[in-house]
Amino acid sequence: MKIPNFKSQIPNLKFKKGFTLTEAIVAIFVFSLLMGAISATILILYRTHSYEWQQSIAIEEARRGIETMVKEIREAREGENGAYPIEYAGDKEFVFYSDIDNDGKTERVRYFLGKIETENFFDECQSNQKGGSCSVSFSNFIKENGKVISAILKVTARGDLDSIYEYLTISVNGQELEDKICQTGCSQCPLNFEGMKTFDITDFAKTGSITILAKASCPNPNKESRCVDVICDSNTISFKARFELSITQEVQTTELKKGIIKAVGDPPTYPLDQERVSLITSYVRNSPPIFEYFDQNGNKIIDYPARLKDTKVMKVFLVINVDPNRPPTEFQLESFVQLRNLKE
Repeated sequence: MKIPNFKSQIPNLKFKKGFTLTEAIVAIFVFSLLMGAISATILILYRTHSYEWQQSIAIEEARRGIETMVKEIREAREGENGAYPIEYAGDKEFVFYSDIDNDGKTERVRYFLGKIETENFFDECQSNQKGGSCSVSFSNFIKENGKVISAILKVTARGDLDSIYEYLTISVNGQELEDKICQTGCSQCPLNFEGMKTFDITDFAKTGSITILAKASCPNPNKESRCVDVICDSNTISFKARFELSITQEVQTTELKKGIIKAVGDPPTYPLDQERVSLITSYVRNSPPIFEYFDQNGNKIIDYPARLKDTKVMKVFLVINVDPNRPPTEFQLESFVQLRNLKE
């Protein structure tokens, strides 16, 4: 009997070989590296493009700002109050008068590098002597790169201050101020502070240190109604004085701004508290001056008083960079302008 050859009837099976675990791990690693490189490249390109876009916008803002500035400076003229065309000629601040909106009236225009900050300070003092005095001090309030533009002092008091002969005299840095505290309108030993007076002490604040002295009157020590006496708070004090100091200063930053004040009243004035400030550009990186001044012979003017009376030509120079820690390099804008109304 013939045995059938089953072996010959079994088809030749070929088994396909797949990835090993090691090969799969290597493939994933290579793919991850590739995707990381692509993502990093895209991110770098995006950041570079974003920076260049921001830089171009900042440059265009500054360019428009200089064009406007040059046009306004060129037409500088006397203020409505008769002020000389140039009020202040600093390295990074320029104040002048010009009809910038063509309405026939002259505005006060200020270009400056910085921001305005206001800070409030409070303190009290008291005296336990008949006709006595007390004082407070404020210091270290001027910020780095700051310049005081306003300092307002408000003074109130409480004590034996119910007579026209009983009042407080206020002195700042040794100079007596004009108004008296509680010469009228105050009561004897009240619970609350009274008799508020407001003083402009800007010039004192510019020194960076202020000492305020409150001195009680005592024209006749033997008569109670004519001397600030120790009869308040269970006969422990003659008076207490409270001081509120508000200091506004301009702090130099990278922001170039423009301030405008319109003349008001008759005779015309330019109230500083009515200045409208707008932003020109936020990315000024000037170490050199923004404003330079030249006389009729083209000589640069260094001495400040001469800048006011001898300036005939000005140079406006801006260094613009959104991020000084990254390329491209800083972009410089420069323009010269002749003040037409100051030509000799």
